[in-house]
Order: sequence, then structure tokens, then C-alpha cells
Amino acid sequence: MIKIRVLSLNDLTLTMLDSFDRTQHTSRVLTYEKGEWQEKTDYFEDAWSPEEKRTITDHFYKTIESGGTVITAEDGPHIAGFAVLEPGLFGKTAVYQELSYLHSDRRKRGQGIGRQLFHKAKEEARASGAEKLYIGAHPAVETQHFYRSMGCVPAKETNEEIYLREVRDIQLETDL
Repeated sequence: MIKIRVLSLNDLTLTMLDSFDRTQHTSRVLTYEKGEWQEKTDYFEDAWSPEEKRTITDHFYKTIESGGTVITAEDGPHIAGFAVLEPGLFGKTAVYQELSYLHSDRRKRGQGIGRQLFHKAKEEARASGAEKLYIGAHPAVETQHFYRSMGCVPAKETNEEIYLREVRDIQLETDL
């Protein structure tokens, strides 16, 4: 049974993502150009090395220490998925909070874990005073389908710093 929970600093370990499989094979991507969605062929694979997993767990520490939120979906002792809400609000009227990570283990996809994490992230962001989630989302068709099914739309305001981290990502938002 999957358990969703918000982590504290005491819950974190550097090895907590060691068994997490981020692998994603992409063959089709969506782009959003001039107000229109376009599907294109593009082949690439995303996977995290052990060093990248350590960088992410280090980011968990920094996020919680600075007032952000880390949410996990746990299947016994294993992390089946996680979400990260960055600290602080931004935008012209300071209504956005960034959902910087939302990932399900490759072996657990299709089981509703992403949906559970997304709903919990929305609840936590609302409690922190946000009115909208902001997501720089992977362009894979499957990823974009997930976010659209969760009510996300192209962001009305583009956060340049988030956009520049990965210019292929689609900048999305959703109301809380």
C-alpha cells in the first residue's frame, strides 16, 4: 500500500533514492508555440545516475531547510514517487509556487501515484498561501497528457529562471 507523506529533515537520508528508477524513454514530445500545441518526433532517454540522485536528495535538505516541502509516496521502505514544492511565492502578484519535481518510479507508473502526489502538492501549496502551482514540465507526450489531465494549462506568466533551467520544458500552471 502506498503511503503519501510530507517529510521533515529527520526523514531524509542521502541514500533514500538509491533504488528509485527515473528512466523515461521519449519518442514523441509536445511543444507549445504561438498558442498552439504541436506533437513532434524526438528520441531521448532520461535516467539518473547515483550522483544525480545524491544531488536531488541534497536538494531535499535545502528545500526543507528554507521552508519548502518534500512529499513522498512510499511503498514499504522504497520511494515510489516524490514531489518538491520550492519555498516562496513568485509572479507579478506573488501567487505562484513552483512544483519543481514530480516523479514516479518507472516500475510504479500507471498506478495513480503521480495523481496522489499532485493532489497533496496542491494541498500543501494552498496551505502556504499560493493560488497557483507553476510547473516547468518535461515535454514528453505522456508527461504533458498527465499534467493536462490534472487541469494544467500553459502558464500565463513565464518565470524566466525556471524556463532557462530547461528550455525544452513546457511552462504550465494550475489553479489551487
